[in-house]
Amino acid sequence: MPTYDYLCKSCGHELEVFQSMTARRLRRCPKCGKAALERQLGAGAGVLFKGSGFYKTDYCSGSACSKPSGKAEPSQDKKAPPKKAED
Repeated sequence: MPTYDYLCKSCGHELEVFQSMTARRLRRCPKCGKAALERQLGAGAGVLFKGSGFYKTDYCSGSACSKPSGKAEPSQDKKAPPKKAED
């Protein structure tokens, strides 16, 4: 259940309410008693995936997911080291 921020337009009282998304909006201010509460718009919380088990490719689509991230693979066309001259 989300937390909603409310602001009373009459007295300026601010409050946070933990309520269901389907619950009716609050109208009456608990401080002044007037029906002047307005629910404020919030940006929401960002989600951070940390720790083992979360990968860059888990939640993407298209060409961004075609190459796995991580260490680059060594090139296959490397030249052999030069041989030492034998005396």
